[in-house]
Amino acid sequence: MSSVVQIDANARLKRRAAIASVAASVLMTLMKFAAGLMTGSLALLSEAGHNGLDIAASGLTYFAVREADKPPDEDHPFGHGKIEAVAALAQTGFLFALAVGVVVVAVRRIGEAAAPVDANLFAFAAILISIAIDLARWRGLTAVAKRTQSDALAADALHFSSDLVASILVLVGLGATRAGVPHADALAAIGVAGFIGVAGFRLGQRTIDALIDAAPKGVAGALRRTVENVPGVAGTDFIRLRRNGPKVVGDLGLFVSRTIPLERVAAIKSEVVAAIHASLPEVDVTVTANPLALDDETLLELILLIAGRRHLFVHHLVVQNVDQRKSVTFDLEVDGRMSLAAAHDIASQLEDAIAAEIGRDIEIETHIEPLETRELGGHQADAATTERIAASLTRNAKLGGALRDVHDVRVRKISGGYYVIFHCRADASLTVAATHERVDALERALRAEFPEVTRVVSHAEPAR
Repeated sequence: MSSVVQIDANARLKRRAAIASVAASVLMTLMKFAAGLMTGSLALLSEAGHNGLDIAASGLTYFAVREADKPPDEDHPFGHGKIEAVAALAQTGFLFALAVGVVVVAVRRIGEAAAPVDANLFAFAAILISIAIDLARWRGLTAVAKRTQSDALAADALHFSSDLVASILVLVGLGATRAGVPHADALAAIGVAGFIGVAGFRLGQRTIDALIDAAPKGVAGALRRTVENVPGVAGTDFIRLRRNGPKVVGDLGLFVSRTIPLERVAAIKSEVVAAIHASLPEVDVTVTANPLALDDETLLELILLIAGRRHLFVHHLVVQNVDQRKSVTFDLEVDGRMSLAAAHDIASQLEDAIAAEIGRDIEIETHIEPLETRELGGHQADAATTERIAASLTRNAKLGGALRDVHDVRVRKISGGYYVIFHCRADASLTVAATHERVDALERALRAEFPEVTRVVSHAEPAR
């Protein structure tokens, strides 16, 4: 919601600045044209022509900023931001045409007898007022253009900066004319044309860069540094940026470890977008995450990745070095209702995929286990049976010494026996392997005492 409010505020600010530019251009054109006619000054008339074109340019700027702020639609899915660049390019054409015209007239006048120029007080007053207006508009437009990242307003600011310099040259030319320097007015007009041409070149370079999708200088490096500081990002694959009105848009490709789950990849992409918005709010990119095999990727991670791609359940994975040769064994769970032939085909395909990735000089053995896919029926065992099983678990846990506080014991009667679930506590510093070994021993002791127990699910918690 706040970003929408900010966009609306920027749009209003740009439109007010554009309207003020039109009004300033009209005032200065009328004032300089009148002074030029009264004095016969080519420099003043050139400046009046310059400001006359500024009226059209400022009007075009107002149209551009109004259209550029329209939201994306079916015909313009990336928005209307480039309308500002098109308007700025048109202003570039205006500037070059005026510069050439002024030079032609000035050179012709230099080749002729010096034309009389009446450098009177009205002419000086018109130029001094123009300088004050140019200075005010240049500073105001520059501030608004930087705040809103508007190409059209930046072009308008450039116009007024060139007007400021040109007006100073006209003032110098009028002073020199009044002092009796021959052709001073025509020389000042050529100076005005030179500054108009320089302004047009600078403006054209900026707008052409925007229209041909040139990457904004320095933004890609800042974006890369921001992105690569996000945890989980292994590097940047590609960065494609272009300016679209006040925004910098494009595509960003990331590298992430191919072993991490999709949920984590999605989280990394969200974190990257948040980091970009925080450090580079003008940048709006589409983020793509590409898998990368990292140098520290383990064989175990790779095998789990290959099985995960095939949506297969693998556990008890063991990697051994036997006589300088890798040996891999694991349990593969498949639908228990599946035929042995079909299950064996799945196991063989998985083994082939692992060998193709790692190399054929590896020993791979798969133990096929049934995966229970159906829901089991059953009901709670009687209280006496549950109490006897809970007492057995508590007693045997004390005998082992590593486990204690057996609790939350649940016993269910199912087809063929009992299904037992229980929790216990162990020393928090005990390793997972050591904890698993102790719990397995407790389960074996329970089955030895109660052969009718067919399945035990235990949950070990760190002791508080």
